[in-house]
Amino acid sequence: MAYSLAEIVTRFGGELLDDNGVTVSGVAPVERAGPQEIAFVSQAKYLRDIGSSQAGALILPPEGRDSDRRPRIVSDNPYLYFARVSTLLNPAPQPIPGIHPAASVHPQARVAASAAIGPGTVIGEGAVIGERSIIGPNCVIGEHARLGDDCLLHANVTIYHQCVLGSRVILHGGCVIGSDGFGFANDKGRWVKIPQVGRVVIGDDVEIGACTTIDRGALDDTVIEEGVKLDNLIQVAHNVKIGAHTAIAACTGIAGSAKIGRHCMIGGAAMIFGHIEIADGVRISTNTLITKSLTKPGTYTSALPFSEHGEWLRNAAHLRNLDKLAGRIKELEKRISELEGNK
Repeated sequence: MAYSLAEIVTRFGGELLDDNGVTVSGVAPVERAGPQEIAFVSQAKYLRDIGSSQAGALILPPEGRDSDRRPRIVSDNPYLYFARVSTLLNPAPQPIPGIHPAASVHPQARVAASAAIGPGTVIGEGAVIGERSIIGPNCVIGEHARLGDDCLLHANVTIYHQCVLGSRVILHGGCVIGSDGFGFANDKGRWVKIPQVGRVVIGDDVEIGACTTIDRGALDDTVIEEGVKLDNLIQVAHNVKIGAHTAIAACTGIAGSAKIGRHCMIGGAAMIFGHIEIADGVRISTNTLITKSLTKPGTYTSALPFSEHGEWLRNAAHLRNLDKLAGRIKELEKRISELEGNK
């Protein structure tokens, strides 16, 4: 599909400059873009890269409006504008509605006529699949689970019984929703399983990455509010609550009953202790360990930068002795104060 810049601006706004009627059919990085493609520059410091670009058109920030004479769209947020143009030029394929002959759908399940169910998928008793939802091959939808409209489940997604998904939810391959939380009671050295009787409830417009797992609640529900974006390989334990429009990068682990606020951003491989609360608008750096509640917005970092191994060992030894060193400093301060008092 190809669109003129005028058509794009009509859809998404922005300022169109030096339009010569060019149409674009794709998006590409500045250094690789060709005459039929549009590229973008998000920040002024990258404007130096456009001189050698073969792009047919550009998306530029306001400070770059006069940095090039080819057709261009000026936007206050070029990256967001690029995302919208890319979505326009790369529409998702739409499978033909219906249930594949190799799928297994319980007679008591309700599947919208406009939904598409792929081969090998199993849909349990009482499950509900909303309008225009697409269920890829080999997915499993448990008994009485509910999916809203326009959901997309890629291959091999598992949704356990009674879990609830809103509309426009995207789940990538290998994602597991509603597995049992890690709940056991100790009986004289033996572990006794605690039934996990809650659900997972997911709001509208949530996207969850490949092989991410979200455990069902032990008693209450695990809740993922609207607009949340979870990367690949994230573990969300039972009874966690993640507030609306929070984004969490890959390999993060969130322990049970943690509550994460709205509009938070959490870097990859962060670790969140259980039974703590994180305020709205918090940013957590990659590899950071959060051991207690964060009551106000801000950026929190705990990871040490890498160093040569021998130096790292020496620094680690000092870290282990920080408490002793602090005690010695307090004692020295006390003795200095006493000596000064005797003058």
